[in-house]
Amino acid sequence: MKVILSGCGNVGTAILQSLIKEKHDIVVIDTDPQVTREVSNRFDVLTICGNGASIEILEEAGAKNADLFISITSSDEYNMLACFVAKKMGTPNTVARIRNSEYNNKSFDFVKDELGLSITINPEQLTAQTLFNILNLPSATNVETFSASEMEMIEIEALENSKVLGTPLFELRKKSPYKFLVCLVERDGKVYIPNGSFTINAGDKIGLFTSKADAPSLLKMFGFEQKPINSIMIIGASRIAHYLATLLLDAKNSVKVIDKDEQKCIQFAEKLDKATIVNGNGINQELLVEEGILNTDAFIALTGKDEDNVLMSIFAKNKSVPKTITKIKSEEILSLSKELELDTAISPKHLVADLIVSYARALESSKNSKIETLYRLFDGTAEAAEFKILHSFKHTNVPIKDLNIRNDVLVAGIVRGSETIIPCGEDVFRIGDKVIIITAGKTVYDLVDVIG
Repeated sequence: MKVILSGCGNVGTAILQSLIKEKHDIVVIDTDPQVTREVSNRFDVLTICGNGASIEILEEAGAKNADLFISITSSDEYNMLACFVAKKMGTPNTVARIRNSEYNNKSFDFVKDELGLSITINPEQLTAQTLFNILNLPSATNVETFSASEMEMIEIEALENSKVLGTPLFELRKKSPYKFLVCLVERDGKVYIPNGSFTINAGDKIGLFTSKADAPSLLKMFGFEQKPINSIMIIGASRIAHYLATLLLDAKNSVKVIDKDEQKCIQFAEKLDKATIVNGNGINQELLVEEGILNTDAFIALTGKDEDNVLMSIFAKNKSVPKTITKIKSEEILSLSKELELDTAISPKHLVADLIVSYARALESSKNSKIETLYRLFDGTAEAAEFKILHSFKHTNVPIKDLNIRNDVLVAGIVRGSETIIPCGEDVFRIGDKVIIITAGKTVYDLVDVIG
């Protein structure tokens, strides 16, 4: 598929790397000649220095014959205009990054329809929702949601005193009143899709798949006490912080935001009247103690400096804050998050890249099934994909045990209307079902790809 990417900053580069892995034909446009030079030196893609909303530049990029145009620059208006021009020139599918909350009102759908945008992306809002999901299950290091949050993939680390250690998974499922699957296990640097005889060891990183309703009770069964998060301290008055604080306040939580920029604090105080806003430097340990870090349920570092975020999170963890979350942009620092023993490290650009890849795969889907959601799991070594079964799918009403499902692939869940199913061998696929599959070391574009 031919893709044109306008804007190649941190988020754009993450998208570019993901699309290259998907083997798309990519043209990169950026107004900064240094950026286009660096991209050209690092990646085997065509680069053009210029304005992505220019007809001449888009002609040079081949917008007439492109399949997908993505504008991911820092300007909402530029992104919308570039997508509009690309659409008029013949690119059928367009994606714009729109970050300004002013566009998230009643006029937003009108603007989207009039400009012919296929999808819009707000990285900060996407990140805030992900953080909110994690805070609802604080024992988890990560939470991914499917089918309007009806089913969840929860990443945890097996505790030394857990009662589930040493028991085969099929016995755990048989004894449990909750329906679940252990979909992935990372042990000694290797990722497995375990079978029923697999046993969990202390320290294993586990991917649990279950319904949202059963998730808290299931985590308790695995030895985690689910103490509710009531008070949250956020460092950095960023867009992510604003979206997250709004979600938390709506859920009746106590929220404190600390930032060293006085003007940002004034703006936050005006918009978030129920939150406590503090003007101060979050890297100052005395300030954090004075502001009640010792009695905080969750600490979230969202400043623009990775090093500060890491240091503040480590300090919070050393002060026994039950849950810490750290925003990290740098790939190098992100790769060290496990060694640094951070609770949860989150990368907004990776969330956006996953969303773009999911949409690109949906465009390439066959008539059998359509990919609706895609997540990269366990540092990119595994994937969870949600497919909607279309009318031409030939394997409906056949028990899963009779389908030749390929190795390293697991059917984790089926959503049928309002019903959520953790499948067994007797379950079947039906037209309209949403099917979640887990893969390790494989890329799947269509549900039929996993059936031999």
